[in-house]
Amino acid sequence: MKFDLQQLKPAEKQYYLQHVIAPRPICFASTIDKKGNVNLSPFSFFNMFSANPPVVIFSPSRRVRDNTTKHSLQNVLEVPEVVINIVTEDIVQQVSLSSCEYPKDVNEFVKAGFTEIPASIVKPPMVKESKVNLECKVLEVKSLGEEGGAGQLVICEILVLHIADSLLDENNKLDQRNIHHVARLGGNWYASINASNLFQVPKPNRELGIGFDQLPEALLKSKVLTGNDLGILANVETIPTANPGFDDNHLKQIVQYYSVNPAEMEKELHLYAKKLLEKGDIAAAWQVLLTTI
Repeated sequence: MKFDLQQLKPAEKQYYLQHVIAPRPICFASTIDKKGNVNLSPFSFFNMFSANPPVVIFSPSRRVRDNTTKHSLQNVLEVPEVVINIVTEDIVQQVSLSSCEYPKDVNEFVKAGFTEIPASIVKPPMVKESKVNLECKVLEVKSLGEEGGAGQLVICEILVLHIADSLLDENNKLDQRNIHHVARLGGNWYASINASNLFQVPKPNRELGIGFDQLPEALLKSKVLTGNDLGILANVETIPTANPGFDDNHLKQIVQYYSVNPAEMEKELHLYAKKLLEKGDIAAAWQVLLTTI
């Protein structure tokens, strides 16, 4: 299907885009107005855009159904400060509750059962239950339009970062597997980011991978190796040379059993190399594949 966004209604645009542009991190924003009324609300149009200066942007868009603006937007226009509280799995249901459209004088901290704690240099309070809090000043609010669904970009500079001690090791470093972020998808769907669905993709920052164009033709034409598999193989600086000392019993068994049928042997070797790649043993996978080249 081809969708011409110019022909879709605002709600239809929102529906499709929020489903396909995902997962999205969640900005759980606490703000305050000139009278001291506190607001707490989540926004999934959010990300980091600069480390130096440390800048994040979130967008409390104009409501699609009636083109009204959200209390968070109104507050940052009055008091240009915000605390962005990071959402983790253990508080996601409370965060969802806080997204209800309560009247302006209702404090979502109370409604959603969160605890206010004072920030160190900005006026809005922090969420005690959140493991990470970003105290920010608002640099600019940039409107992307005046119609329902139009983004209102709140461009923020992070002044102070608070991280729960439980997330830091003895060297004050973070283990991504321990944070348990929650991400937003389309409709009522969320994603939980935990150790069971995390994986690493080694990527050299200074050295250049050889690229697909330098891979042997036999690998490029493989019926077994996927684009991801080839991407791993093509991320080495040079194609390894065969190591005479490489001793692998399963490799020996494949060669011995399938030597009379080269096509089947190549298939089995590629299958074995694929398993090694899945385990992260790239060097061994290359040694297996070198027997077919």
